[in-house]
Amino acid sequence: MKSERIRLRRSAAALLVAAVTTGSALLLTACEPDGSDSGTAPAPTKAADSPAAADPGASTGGSSPAAAGGTLNKTAGTKVTVSTGTNTVLMDGKSVDFGTVVRDLAWSPDGKHAAFIDGAGNLETSDPDGSHKTVVAKAPSGETWSHPTWQVYGADEPHGAGTYLLFTADDKKALKLLSVEAKAGAKPEPLHVGDSEAEKPLPDTGNLWPNSAGKAGMTVYANKTDGQVYFHDVLGRTNGGVITKGSQPAISDDGTVVFVRSTNGHAHIFAKAHDQDAKEVDLTPDATADYTEPVISHDGKNVAFRGPDGIYTVPAKGGKPDRITDTVGLPAYRS
Repeated sequence: MKSERIRLRRSAAALLVAAVTTGSALLLTACEPDGSDSGTAPAPTKAADSPAAADPGASTGGSSPAAAGGTLNKTAGTKVTVSTGTNTVLMDGKSVDFGTVVRDLAWSPDGKHAAFIDGAGNLETSDPDGSHKTVVAKAPSGETWSHPTWQVYGADEPHGAGTYLLFTADDKKALKLLSVEAKAGAKPEPLHVGDSEAEKPLPDTGNLWPNSAGKAGMTVYANKTDGQVYFHDVLGRTNGGVITKGSQPAISDDGTVVFVRSTNGHAHIFAKAHDQDAKEVDLTPDATADYTEPVISHDGKNVAFRGPDGIYTVPAKGGKPDRITDTVGLPAYRS
């Protein structure tokens, strides 16, 4: 496929690969989040990479139809948006009606377009106010799609500019990542996760929760079977490998990765900077409840995540989390 046909290593990609794969000795015993459920209503259709499915015991994420009843909305100035599994999305201190169910919303790198799973389970894009909707692809009967992310290549890349959407597909037999050009009527194709720096082949199934950043298509994702976070570098000669133990990863433009890991009986949010010698930082060390679904700002400075009573933000280097809304949903950063 078009997005996979070039495997040239750029110096920036090489630095990022080294950053996320070097010095990744685990600081804590890792396992999937196993805390108690938040009590929100279940989703109409549970995606394979929703927290409840990927992380046993965690809450149902942005797919909860009962999540839009909060009163606190301090999203203005944060660039954080919250999709609630209803027609409404919180952003800029307001509640925006998209005119259709919005699940797992993700923003294009320039912030001008949204991608999400609609009420029929199909992949759509739209303008930031929900207008100019385009059905990119329709999910086959019996297959659940979830958690889209934008994979964008700049014009200076060897294969030229291109805009794609990666997402998880669950046909009840296997979890897999699909890729599709971000235009109406495009045909999704399986994402080839690539070769590994190690001799052990990378798993083709069990993959979920993709997240991309930057203009070189750098992507992270999790594997439900082995509980590890992987990177996918389509431009590198060696274009895949393990980062660390965890789930629900996200990556910034500079290569900082955030993810979920269970410790002391609760799901915690961790961050690992792109620097080669950077240590993993527990951003919620005092957690007495489960914290899940982290996202990181494009500049790598701030992290937003879901708590049982709303959405929180915290500096990526650590600090005191601040609750910016009591609406429970899936956070995303918009440029």
